[in-house]
Amino acid sequence: MEQDSLDVVASDSLEQRRYWIGVVSEAHVRIGVEEGVAQLCNGKEAALKRMRAGDWLIYYSPRTEMNGGESLQAFTAIGQMMDDRIYPHQMTESFIPFRRAVRFLPCRTVKIAGLLDDLTFTSGKRNWGYCFRFGQFKISEADFLKIAIKMLGESIEEELHALQV
Repeated sequence: MEQDSLDVVASDSLEQRRYWIGVVSEAHVRIGVEEGVAQLCNGKEAALKRMRAGDWLIYYSPRTEMNGGESLQAFTAIGQMMDDRIYPHQMTESFIPFRRAVRFLPCRTVKIAGLLDDLTFTSGKRNWGYCFRFGQFKISEADFLKIAIKMLGESIEEELHALQV
């Protein structure tokens, strides 16, 4: 895999690149961004295996903390899978979650409320939050771009298209 001037992984072809939402508390997102790793669904390996190098991940945080905290309902981080290596990481004696390397981009937190009518996975759905209950799901390129532009600014749209997002 090559890296372009933005240090973003360039996929072999457009068809291989996919876009994902991962559901994680804001506090845990911050840790992942600081460490440059993704961890989903309480550290289950299967969730990370669904993704490939070059895929994009947007974290959605329903709350500020995993067990409690304040309601947030916002997209809190955006990054790209750097490689296909998935590895266990011992956090405590009894908790060894799986992780993988991600290059996160500096971004702003974006409340989902302003995008509910614009995203195919929420538009017109009274129970729009249902899809988030699974912890991870794939989204379309169009939905990814709508969220990414809000998180990264409009100037990023041209750069993402130049990278053949």
